[in-house]
Amino acid sequence: MADQMQWANALSTRPSLEAAVADVVQRATSSLSAPADLGLVFISSAFTSEYSRLLPLLAEQLSVPVLIGCSGGGVIGTSLAGHTQELEAEPALSLSLAHLPGVDVKAFHIVAEQLPDLDGPPNSWIDLIGVPSSPTSHFILLSASFSSGINDLLQGLDYAYPGSRKVGGQASSGVMGGRIALFCNGRLYQEGTVGVALSGNIVLETIVAQGCRPIGQPYQVTKGDRNIILELDEQAPLSILRDLIASLSEEDRTLAQNSLFVGLAMDEFKPCLQQGDFLIREILGVDPSGGAIAIGDYVRPGQRLQFHLRDAEASAEDLEFLLERYQKEQQSQPAAGALMFSCLGRGEGLYGKPNFDSQLFQRYLNNIPLGGFFCAGEIGPVGDTTFLHGYTSVFGICRSLENG
Repeated sequence: MADQMQWANALSTRPSLEAAVADVVQRATSSLSAPADLGLVFISSAFTSEYSRLLPLLAEQLSVPVLIGCSGGGVIGTSLAGHTQELEAEPALSLSLAHLPGVDVKAFHIVAEQLPDLDGPPNSWIDLIGVPSSPTSHFILLSASFSSGINDLLQGLDYAYPGSRKVGGQASSGVMGGRIALFCNGRLYQEGTVGVALSGNIVLETIVAQGCRPIGQPYQVTKGDRNIILELDEQAPLSILRDLIASLSEEDRTLAQNSLFVGLAMDEFKPCLQQGDFLIREILGVDPSGGAIAIGDYVRPGQRLQFHLRDAEASAEDLEFLLERYQKEQQSQPAAGALMFSCLGRGEGLYGKPNFDSQLFQRYLNNIPLGGFFCAGEIGPVGDTTFLHGYTSVFGICRSLENG
């Protein structure tokens, strides 16, 4: 039998960190029939005072060439009973291990001061990461929330590694301003970004569920300045928006008061836009006198956009729509493992019940080991460009390239 890609995940809720580490290592390693090449560990912020003890405890029991991870306000993994769980605000530890035959695995830690000039050549980014641009590499990225320069890093990686996929999230704590932790090959960091580049016999597919549904119709930006929309279809944006809201049902009008967003179309040439084709951004403010709207991203004339609403029902429908689409397009080579990076604003607080996104994922991709955490910002592509998102669940699904 050919050497196959294998993934395993174990989740522990033991309140003692020693017991939790012993639990996840024993269960994850016993699920693999070959040595692990990569480990990903996510630790609940309930263990904040013990972050520095995690890597030494793991090193005593686990031998893996590359290990990265971070802290999260909640962690995601597979329980002893085989169920996927999202554990928020309680002690938990999630460990994913992967046996990756024919895959080169390269770990790195980067701080914002090291990032090359975005106007410079792509070679400076390749030198920084230490991975050639060919064959195609895929990236798992875990960053600190504030000082990581993550937007510049994503732009640089897209520039230097076209065609590669990048997924991940920003480490989080359970409280505002709480300590976070990043782990990379035996070292603990509190700033920058840790990551792995995976190249060779691996495909990384992505589902980016931004939790919104479109309302009205697409419009074209006919005049804009940086992040300010001055004209839509040669009209004042605010008057278009008022007319749109007036046409909604009473329920949607109420929702629009607090949960109205803008979706920027990522494909300039796609004739019929649908869910998954938009980058969702917040509306930051309006100018009642001039009718302009400010949003949380730059706009350019000619760009298409559509207004969106977000609530629990829209989030559920959005993820289900994307999972159905992924299932229809699925390759003959089955997925081996997956990672989930979900916003702290989703989970039980959004849906009113636990484990919603992860169990919906498992309904469509059954028996795939799934690990991850709740993020302060989620990293994933829309179209061919990688973005930092909010209120989003990003899934990275791994399978081998070869058939058979």
